[in-house]
Amino acid sequence: MVKIIADSTCDLSKGLIERYGITILPLYVRLGDEEYLDGVNITPGKLYEWSDKTGETPKTAAASVTDIMDKIKENGADEYVVFTISSSMSANYSNCKLAAQELEMEDKIRVIDSENLSTGIGLQVIEACELARNGKSAAEIEEYILALRSKVRASFVIDTLTYLYRGGRCSGLAALVGNALKLHPRIGVKDGKMGPEKKYRGLPKKYIIDYVKDMEDALKNAKSDRVFITHSGCDKEIVDMVRSYLTELGCFNEIIETRAGGVISSHCGPGTLGVLFIEK
Repeated sequence: MVKIIADSTCDLSKGLIERYGITILPLYVRLGDEEYLDGVNITPGKLYEWSDKTGETPKTAAASVTDIMDKIKENGADEYVVFTISSSMSANYSNCKLAAQELEMEDKIRVIDSENLSTGIGLQVIEACELARNGKSAAEIEEYILALRSKVRASFVIDTLTYLYRGGRCSGLAALVGNALKLHPRIGVKDGKMGPEKKYRGLPKKYIIDYVKDMEDALKNAKSDRVFITHSGCDKEIVDMVRSYLTELGCFNEIIETRAGGVISSHCGPGTLGVLFIEK
């Protein structure tokens, strides 16, 4: 039996976690002197409230080696495949590798650097779960995922630059000008790193649908199993609009909505939305 473990930045819903039997490894979110476990005892709403009150950005931290060892020992599987947020964004990958060494289980634990974040990880995790259900070994799953991960398309369009500024990811002047001009950057993930791809203008109904339409050719060339709409707190009307557009494309067997967790939300702020999928 192969057990699939993923860190909490995969942003999969409780329903998906239960459906696929995934074990989640929480990262840490720190609000000042208070420390919380992502997805366990902190909500994005509380995070936004604290950040707006203090003018500070929450700090995030990887799971400790001990945390990871304990999570592995809880399961008692024959083999494990462990997914982490991109190693360029967190120490979680290196900590998971260290945990495998400490347990002297490197032959049984395959740690995969997703080179991604949010449901860009989640897409890989679900693929791995389906392979495990079909009797594939940890080595076979790892080989498949490493060949697949460059085909994962992960991007988000940001509503406000305030949180990127608080987190040191854009200058105060850029945030001030961008918010004044209602500029909304599209942030994409490539080779495990985030970077700006395009800027949109206007109100959410306009710029979010423009963002999705810009991906139409890629969406039509996507793996048909599933597509994610992942957001950090958007109006239902906006999410439904995106869902309707994707439904009309007729490309996907399943359109899944998920909410971004505390770690992802702390960096992108409220109103962020992404459409994530795997290209063929």
